[in-house]
Amino acid sequence: MKRGLEWLRWGCLAAAIGVLVVFLVAQGQAFDVSYGQSPTQTEPIREGEAGELSDTTVPSVEEMTALVAANPVTRLPGSIAQWDEQQVRAALGATDVRILVAPPGLDKAERDRVRDVDNANITIMGTQVTGDPGQVVADRLTGWRAQFAAGDVTDLLLFLIAHIQDRPEPSDTDTIRYRQPTAAELEPVVADLRATGVHGMTDIPSAADAFPNGALFVVLPRQQAGQPIPDYGTALTSVFPDKPIVVMVGEWVEYHGPQAADFAEVAAASFYGQYSDRLSLYAYPQRNILGAYLDRVTDVRYAGLFDRPLPYQPFDPVRVALPALPWIFAACAVVFLVLTARAVRTAAQRRSGAGVRMAGLTALAIEVSGLTGDTTDPALTRAIATLQSAREAVAQKLPDQHVAALLDDAEAELDHVAKTLKRREYRPAVYLRGRLA
Repeated sequence: MKRGLEWLRWGCLAAAIGVLVVFLVAQGQAFDVSYGQSPTQTEPIREGEAGELSDTTVPSVEEMTALVAANPVTRLPGSIAQWDEQQVRAALGATDVRILVAPPGLDKAERDRVRDVDNANITIMGTQVTGDPGQVVADRLTGWRAQFAAGDVTDLLLFLIAHIQDRPEPSDTDTIRYRQPTAAELEPVVADLRATGVHGMTDIPSAADAFPNGALFVVLPRQQAGQPIPDYGTALTSVFPDKPIVVMVGEWVEYHGPQAADFAEVAAASFYGQYSDRLSLYAYPQRNILGAYLDRVTDVRYAGLFDRPLPYQPFDPVRVALPALPWIFAACAVVFLVLTARAVRTAAQRRSGAGVRMAGLTALAIEVSGLTGDTTDPALTRAIATLQSAREAVAQKLPDQHVAALLDDAEAELDHVAKTLKRREYRPAVYLRGRLA
C-alpha cells in the first residue's frame, strides 16, 4: 500500500511536469479553426483574361455628344439595359434628363470615351447606372435578379431620377414575375436533364466540389424585361425532388432543391454582393459566371454549412485536450502535494514513535539488568548494544525501516530475558503498553 502511494505521488509529479511542457509548447502553435481549405482558385485574374471584353466599339466623344443632344435616350449598338418606359417617363415628367446607353464589355479607352460625354445626365454601360452624384447599385436579391436575368434597370433609374429632382427615394419593387412553364417548354428540358444532366449549355464547369453528389443545370439566355419568366426551378424540383438544380437566366444564377430555403439566398447574396459591379459592366460568358458561382458554393460548403463531409483531418489529441490541460495539471499538482504532506507527516510520526519505543525499551533494559544472571546476561547485552545502534541510526538519519528493524531485534532479546526470568510484566509488549497507557 505504502509503495503504491509512493508510485502515485511521483507519477502525479511527472504527469504535471509533462502537461505543463505540452501546454507551454502548444501556446506557440497556430491552429486552423476553419473547416478545411476550399479548393477554389484564389489567384487574381487580369482584365481581359476571363472573356469579359467584347468586340463592340463606340463612336467618338463628339459623335455621342451630338446623339445625346438630339435624343433624350441614346442607345448605342450592343446595349442591353432595359426599363419600364412608362414608369421612367412618368418619373421624369418635364425634366430634361438625357440618358446614354452603352453596351457591356467595353475596354478602358472606350469606357473613358463614354464617360467623357458631358451632356448625358445618366450613363448606362451594360447595366451599370451612373449619374449625379455617382453610381447606383442594387443591394438586395430582387434588384440583382432583375438586373442580371433581364437587364432591367428600372429601379436604379427611378432612384437616380429622384435624386436629380431632389425628391424622396422611391421604394424598391420586384420587377421580375414568374410563370409556370408550359408542357411544351418543360418536356425538352426534362429530357435533356435525364439524358445529360444539362440543358442549354454544352460545356458546364466542373461541379464536383460544389455538389459532390452531382447536380442538374438549366442555362437560359437573358429574358425580355417586363415579360414573365418560366419558373423552371420550381417545376423541376417536382420532377427531381432530391437533386440539386441550378438554373441560370442571363447572368442570374439561382439554386433549387435540397436545403434551398437555407442555402439559395446565402450563396446568391454572397456571390452577387461581391461580383455585381463587374457583372453589370462587363460581358462575361455565361460559362465563366456559372463557374464563379460554383466556386462560391464550394466556399460556402467548406465554411461548414449544410453538413457537407469535410476533407480528412488527422486526429490531433493536443488540440482536443488543450482546454483540459490546465485542469489536469492542477489535479496532478494537488495529488502530489497531498501525498507529499502525508509522507512527511507519516515519516515524522514514525520518527516520533521510534523515539518513544526506544526510550521504553531502554528503560526496560535498565530495570531488568538488576535481575539478570548467567543465563540472561548475553541476551541483555545484545539488547543494550542493539538499542545503542538504533540510537546512532536515528542520529545519522538512517532510513526508518533500518531503525525499526534494530528496535525489533532489541525487543526480541528483551522478551527472551523476561521469558527466562519468568517475569511476564517485563515482557516488552506488556511493559511498553503499561508505560504508554
